[in-house]
Amino acid sequence: MGHPFPIREIARQAGLSEATVDRVLNGRGGVRESTEREVRQAIADLDRQRTQVRLVGRTFMVDIVMQAPERFTTAVRGALEAELPSLHPAVVRSRFYFRETGPVAELVGTLDRIARRGSQGVILKAPDVPEVTAAVGRLRSAEIPVVTLVTDLPASGRLAYVGIDNRAAGATAAYLMGQWLGDRPGNVLTSLSSGFFRNEEEREMGFRSVMRATHPERTVVEIAEGQGLDATQYDLVRAALERDPEIRAVYSIGGGNNATLRAFAELGRECAVFVAHDLDHDNTRLLHEHRLSAVLHHDLRQDMREACHLVMRAQGALPPAGPTVPSAIQVVTPYNVPAPTGR
Repeated sequence: MGHPFPIREIARQAGLSEATVDRVLNGRGGVRESTEREVRQAIADLDRQRTQVRLVGRTFMVDIVMQAPERFTTAVRGALEAELPSLHPAVVRSRFYFRETGPVAELVGTLDRIARRGSQGVILKAPDVPEVTAAVGRLRSAEIPVVTLVTDLPASGRLAYVGIDNRAAGATAAYLMGQWLGDRPGNVLTSLSSGFFRNEEEREMGFRSVMRATHPERTVVEIAEGQGLDATQYDLVRAALERDPEIRAVYSIGGGNNATLRAFAELGRECAVFVAHDLDHDNTRLLHEHRLSAVLHHDLRQDMREACHLVMRAQGALPPAGPTVPSAIQVVTPYNVPAPTGR
């Protein structure tokens, strides 16, 4: 496990004691396999962020806690690490706690451990449930600012929300759907990863309200709880298609788009219009293949930069600023896919 980093630096990155890190690095045994993984991950994170280690300035340790599919958390990690040099002369170091799904108690446990250990700030994507709201309150009591990303927890003690206006995004999807379907008959399938994420609920509400007002003849068929994962999404979509032979289009709010398209193909059904969210690696490929009509996208790098600035302001390192405005909603088609940004 070769590396150029002091044990103290690795311990801080991993949130472990120096003695534990020393045992792992020197193979002395007596530590759990999960602890060894945490040490290896800390070294990998430090290696990616090492250009920041040499910068002279105040250091902020920020914890990124997210429940989301791997394709999205990978995009968030890349966006944050691409923005680190722009935050000079401050040094922002990050610890990542990502999971695709799991019990709420485990997520709450992660937040409570951060509250006990300490942090300069938490960037959080989590379901809007009372247990998480309470955990955010405990972070606030520990004087740790929380910035919600992509999906909000408005009843919690969070500092601010960073992301798009999700109701407007849903309305935009409905507008595009109506324009592109035109006079062709057919119903529309909406797909949520979970009913507990406020951003998805707001997108669905915005979509339904515009469809009801402008295309009342079309039925909107909802499926949920696929967690944005292909394995669970396929069965939900296939069952919906078998129940309703009039489904001709999809508004994918929560992801799992490979599985959705596979279900259409295996049943020999056409998906005339497919609107999705986020330019992750799956959706970028599907756009290039013309299998998606459009992706509603927002600049994750800008979001992560704003989240870090909010943490810095909370710590008194930047002057106060006005209210955080929603991120711009970009409509990306196969003909205007942004070039990948360097990291």
